[in-house]
Amino acid sequence: MPVNHHMNLSRQSLRFWIVTLAALLTTAVTASLGVWQLNRAAQKLALKAEMDARALQAPWGQSDLLAAANPGDGVYRAVTLRGRWVQGHDVYLDNRQMDGRVGFFVVTPLRLSGSERAVLVQRGWVPRDFNDRQRVPPIESLPGEVEIDGRLAPPPARLYEFAESPPGPIRQNIDLAAYARETGLNLLPVSVQQTGPDSDGLMRRWPAPAVDVSKHHGYAFQWFALCALVASLYLWFQIFLPRRKRNSHGPDAR
Repeated sequence: MPVNHHMNLSRQSLRFWIVTLAALLTTAVTASLGVWQLNRAAQKLALKAEMDARALQAPWGQSDLLAAANPGDGVYRAVTLRGRWVQGHDVYLDNRQMDGRVGFFVVTPLRLSGSERAVLVQRGWVPRDFNDRQRVPPIESLPGEVEIDGRLAPPPARLYEFAESPPGPIRQNIDLAAYARETGLNLLPVSVQQTGPDSDGLMRRWPAPAVDVSKHHGYAFQWFALCALVASLYLWFQIFLPRRKRNSHGPDAR
């Protein structure tokens, strides 16, 4: 019937354009997500290159750190600082690993000489006593002026915890702003990982900052593969297969 034939053609045309629009939208989104993952990998590689470049620069002295408009711009740069340990404010960050062993990161604020500013120093790692989980090893904090070598670092990484750690020597995490309010110290917005030989039971074999881009490359491959799959299915079912059917039935097939 001519009317029915026209309606069938209209439905087929509508279905074709709906499928085409869906395919175009899907391929555009998946391709964009793949490109975004590649850009994230490139950004991390650029950050790693910047971190490596900072590590090779001349160490900052105390005046350089205090004069910096944004101390965070010097993260991963070597520093040499003089000051006094703030007694009674040692914090033991729990569940931290070094060389595959679980223990504490010991952090202590250092009040910088000739300044009211202080900086939180990650002094090293110590094992914990698994027979008495509340016992912490004593760490010697000399009362006089000390000089330490280290590298600027972000504040200690946060671990997952169900509730915020209460004030005390053993904590899961430490927040610089909250710790500054607790101690009344004028803390810089960075920390220092102390370097040098192990001493006083403290291990300082800090791992090099890692930048993992393999997962971004893996995600990008998955998105591009999905994009290619959608495009291939569209071309096969919407273009090549109908054309083969028309050719096999001849030009006069209805």
